[in-house]
Amino acid sequence: MGFKRTIQAIDTHSGIPMRVITGGVGHIPGASVLEKMRWLEANDDQLRKLVLREPRGYPAHCCNLLVPPSHPEADAGYIIMEQVEYPVMSGGNTISVVTVLLEMGILPMKEPVTELVLEAPAGLIRVRADCQNGKVKAVTFRNVPAFAAHLDAEIDVPHLGKVRVDVGWGGMFYVIADVRQFKGLELIPEHGREIARVSAMIRQAAIEQLPVAHPDYPGVGITISQLSGPTDDPRADWKNAVTMATGPLSWDDPNTWTGAIDRCPCGTGTCAKMAVLNAKGELPLGQDFRHQGILGTVFTGRLVDEARIGDRPAVVPTISGTSWIFGINTLVLDHDDPLPNGYTMGDIWA
Repeated sequence: MGFKRTIQAIDTHSGIPMRVITGGVGHIPGASVLEKMRWLEANDDQLRKLVLREPRGYPAHCCNLLVPPSHPEADAGYIIMEQVEYPVMSGGNTISVVTVLLEMGILPMKEPVTELVLEAPAGLIRVRADCQNGKVKAVTFRNVPAFAAHLDAEIDVPHLGKVRVDVGWGGMFYVIADVRQFKGLELIPEHGREIARVSAMIRQAAIEQLPVAHPDYPGVGITISQLSGPTDDPRADWKNAVTMATGPLSWDDPNTWTGAIDRCPCGTGTCAKMAVLNAKGELPLGQDFRHQGILGTVFTGRLVDEARIGDRPAVVPTISGTSWIFGINTLVLDHDDPLPNGYTMGDIWA
């Protein structure tokens, strides 16, 4: 039986499902993984839509494509795909990629510790994987430098009023708001619909009112939002719910005031939060920061060094977390399928 596309993938989760494509995609040109990502976006964006939209995906779904690295130090490269963008970095996806590379035997596993270097679109990511009995028990990686772009900025959010926010870069630009500004709203799964609504509106208002820039990624702006607050769980220091966009937001259409909540504690979101706390003098270098996601799972971050991004002071974070394989998949596209890009529906998508 012949198909128009046949894609091999390993499905993982750290709360949120993160697919890793291991085969079925041809040569992607580019002198770096960043260039490969840009080529893919311009020339084969159908791949992202195919694997992330229905019927093969759903709103809270990410995907990674393994590619040959260009840097001589790197053991593997990967391109990150999400519902509306190609992020240059993602923490949870990095943890999942490492898990797949080692547990599926794509790269050799050494117990009790495997060290490797990955090439993300953002650059080289140095990784330590704690391994036991053929399993990856924990992944720790050194992320790209993070920084605070705005601190305690007041934005005017239609239908919500004045909201105080921070904006931090941790591999993506996050607008971060303390959830205690919204009466009755808690960072629990039962409040997921309202978390997504409020977060999407804050994101759009921040895009319109708070300019940001990264010297290495011209044109990349605020694309994601985080509600943040204290936790009474002794396993964690802080709690968050990150909401990813699943489509454009129009202030004239309340049906678009939504998104998909990241079910994991969010690696780059943790890095952005740590950069903001450090800029406020609330998180020093060398101190563990245990960040809890909406399902109660925890990523542990630490600021290990100072850096600069352009003329801005920055910090270098590490993130530790775990991902689990839950499926081995062959995704196909029938020649006669009338919906080759997948589809979205207004009941669960923006």
